[in-house]
Amino acid sequence: MQRPIPQLQNRLLAALPAGELARLSPHLSAVELGRGRTICEPGDPIEQAYFPVTGVISLMTLMENGAAIESAMIGPEGAFGLAAAAAPRVAQGRAVVQSPLRAYRIGIGPLHEFWLTSATLRQLADRHGEGLYAHAAQSVACNALHSVEERFCRWLLSCHDRIDGDTLALTQEFLADMLGVQRTTVTAVARSLQEKGAIRYRRGQVDIIDRSVLEAGACECYGVVRRAYDRLIPPSSQEVRAETAAQL
Repeated sequence: MQRPIPQLQNRLLAALPAGELARLSPHLSAVELGRGRTICEPGDPIEQAYFPVTGVISLMTLMENGAAIESAMIGPEGAFGLAAAAAPRVAQGRAVVQSPLRAYRIGIGPLHEFWLTSATLRQLADRHGEGLYAHAAQSVACNALHSVEERFCRWLLSCHDRIDGDTLALTQEFLADMLGVQRTTVTAVARSLQEKGAIRYRRGQVDIIDRSVLEAGACECYGVVRRAYDRLIPPSSQEVRAETAAQL
């Protein structure tokens, strides 16, 4: 399975009719957020929505003892906070920037006003919500049934799809939280993948060297989630052309 070519655009915004996007654009501001930036904590009111163009927002489920695990991720295929456009929402978990993020941000007030008049946005939000639900449900099964190495490969591929480049700036602690394992386990799995030529693992950084090795080692969940998003929120014609060209 080929990697989507990052186009530095958001799939939801790209799907809006030109006239509707022109009405929404004055309310969008371009932002850049560094890795590790917390967007919200559980119980926080969602006051802004983010439409990534490159980078990853991780949705984390937290336990009372402080343990955490990623339940889903959001990149250029979607948005964080979109459901709050329909009605006030509070965050159910922690949303944190996993990979340096470039995004368009909008206040929930203006987004709600746009929501009331845009049937397209309402339809896209429904599809995106279905995609996130499928993503979270697949993560539950994956965390219970698949090996750490399979999950690590899946996770690296999912991140690689959503960034512009082949390098992920990730600490060992952050990786352990994403996978719900001990840091020593992360080190062992990363060393194994490095020996297979898939990645180069350095302190605070993972370089994707051979994506095909990761694809061979990943569990089925990577393809299941990606196909779900592509079905619910199809790639733009520009993305399709770029990916086709990459395969030639």
